[in-house]
Amino acid sequence: MPYYRSVGEVPRKRHTQFRQPDGTLYTEELMGQEGFSADSSLLYHRHPPTAIVAAEAFTPPGYTRLPNHPLKPRHLQTHKLDGSGADPVLGRRHLLANDDVRIGYALADRPSPLYRNATGDECLYVEAGTLRLESTFGALDLVAGDYVVVPTSTVHRLVPTGDTPVRLLTIEATGHIGPPKRYLSVRGQFLEHSPYCERDVRGPDAPLLVDDTDVEVLVRHRARTATGTAWTRHVYAHHPFDVVGWDGHQYPWAFSIHDFEPITGRLHQPPPVHQTFQGPNFVICSFVPRKVDYHPDAIPVPYHHHNVDSDEMLFYTGGNYEARRGSGIGQGSISLHPSGFTHGPQPGAAERSIGVDFFDELAVMVDTFRPLDLCDAAVECEDPGYAWTWNRQP
Repeated sequence: MPYYRSVGEVPRKRHTQFRQPDGTLYTEELMGQEGFSADSSLLYHRHPPTAIVAAEAFTPPGYTRLPNHPLKPRHLQTHKLDGSGADPVLGRRHLLANDDVRIGYALADRPSPLYRNATGDECLYVEAGTLRLESTFGALDLVAGDYVVVPTSTVHRLVPTGDTPVRLLTIEATGHIGPPKRYLSVRGQFLEHSPYCERDVRGPDAPLLVDDTDVEVLVRHRARTATGTAWTRHVYAHHPFDVVGWDGHQYPWAFSIHDFEPITGRLHQPPPVHQTFQGPNFVICSFVPRKVDYHPDAIPVPYHHHNVDSDEMLFYTGGNYEARRGSGIGQGSISLHPSGFTHGPQPGAAERSIGVDFFDELAVMVDTFRPLDLCDAAVECEDPGYAWTWNRQP
């Protein structure tokens, strides 16, 4: 994250003696990116974070990837997936994936195990319900509309907190996720043209201390197995949530889609104005309620377009998406419009939009620069008629 935070107790100078009340040293841990050459944080533990007493292979729920073949647009209906009795980590249903990113969906009503993803950052979007992210950095309370970015290798767990299950869109990168570079100064400050800024970002504001021993943590890591990425179950001598303080630029952080300030114009604005985050070979965009084009001859819905370098995934999470009316798209739907297919508004949408001055829509878009494969759950919840909806009469 591009700005500095300090939480809990830290010594005045880094890498100096910092003692517990009984006189023993706290254990200092540097957690950073790119081999000490990028963002980092310093954490101060009561116990060594290296003290494990057991390690064994762990087999997570499996899934398969199939190419989008024959090539066609897809409509996935996530609310048709069964997620009863699931947690937000092991209960994720993987939908779309390539070697850069994996996109899934979770309907969860129970806490996850302690979990560390050592292969990349994760960005979670809360469609419905409430959730608490607990980590070595502290806790974050999340509600519908919140994004949360969890940095690589952060030990955390996800705890649904409401009376109803939480619904999550999950985006797992093989690298780091952050604000687009064009929104930031050379020193990491959000610039004036950015659609959000530091005031809109939330981070943990207090340590989260838990006393326990022989604590299990599931780790997804870079080793490869015949079925994909390897997982290991570590048993720690002491609970990882023993951090009395930390400071730095790397920590879990939340941002509400409702705080994204849309950029509008006299004529239709292209998708880059909606960009919210960037990851390795993909971007994440937010479509929010907004005033639309005000040229007297404007057509507010998108023109037909073919981004020849990208697959486009849209998760529809609120309001009315005018360009997709009549296609079967609804709350919780995901559309996949792949490279090699020209996509655009449904029949009649352009004419209907003329004279409209406001769109009430909410959606999360992921554009990838490598093709997305279909996972088992995508096949399970696909609407097979979607590809032919552009042939219907308006």
